[in-house]
Amino acid sequence: MSEQEYRVGNVAALPGTKAMGYLEVPGTLVRMPMTVVNGTEPGPTVLVTGGVHGGEYPGIEAAIRLAAELEPEKLRGRVTVIHLVSPLAFHARQQYVVPEDGRNPNRQFPGMALGTVTERMAHTIMSEVVPQVNAWVDLHGGDIHEALVPFTIFSDSAAPAVQAKSKAMAEVYGIEYVVARNSVAGGTYGAAASAGVPCILTEAGQVGQLDEANTQIHLRGCRNVLKHLGLLAGDLEPVKPIKLLAEFPWVRAEQSGCWYPAVRVGEYVTAGQSIGAVKDYFGNLLQEYHAPASGVVLFAVTSLAMNQDDPLLAVGVA
Repeated sequence: MSEQEYRVGNVAALPGTKAMGYLEVPGTLVRMPMTVVNGTEPGPTVLVTGGVHGGEYPGIEAAIRLAAELEPEKLRGRVTVIHLVSPLAFHARQQYVVPEDGRNPNRQFPGMALGTVTERMAHTIMSEVVPQVNAWVDLHGGDIHEALVPFTIFSDSAAPAVQAKSKAMAEVYGIEYVVARNSVAGGTYGAAASAGVPCILTEAGQVGQLDEANTQIHLRGCRNVLKHLGLLAGDLEPVKPIKLLAEFPWVRAEQSGCWYPAVRVGEYVTAGQSIGAVKDYFGNLLQEYHAPASGVVLFAVTSLAMNQDDPLLAVGVA
């Protein structure tokens, strides 16, 4: 292997070149489409992941386009773009989980080498890719049954220097609402924090729709982060100042049934306000739900079908 070669799994690129291939997950059928870009000058190494959840389409499309547009001769440093982390869920049109084991990939990091399919997926990224990178941007959006307003998350449990770098990435990404929160167990940004890697998880797009506006939010954000970190030349696209949210309480269903929301995403709610109800299949009230705090509704489930322990919505609290 050349000292200047950049290799991720079986995909390698010499300086000034781009290589495309698949990051294969040992012991599974999972092959993650991936592009490796090696610049002509030294610089940071950045990971961009799309499709951790297979139904979040604008982030997947943005990853595909970003990989295609990056020109190695104009790059200082290296970029790995995993276009689609969960191809099995993508083709099954499966919300949240990988069909082979029923697990949510964004709850399995750092994974296990000899675990289930999803655990092996997470372990492959953490062992093959993350040790080589200086920053990570994980692209998400509203899944097939989720409405949301765009927001970004970074871990406030990371070391101070990692927190500061993550926050700076969030500020240039261009999404107004930014949540600094204790890392969700098994999430990408929490695993990155534990590894000492600055990371942001960005949410744009909703209800399993591919739309240009939200794809462009992700593309603009990725370009700005690459410029901010010195990988690309040029001025950053101007963005609005962020609104930093310190808490992010979720409300979950306590029973299965039919969900009737009373509020919409982007709406401001006050603590104790009615946010909707779950009824049985005869229209009888099972339980009314209330806002856990005062703040903006960042995401809400749109499906009539509701399972016990599923999230109903989440509120961003300043």
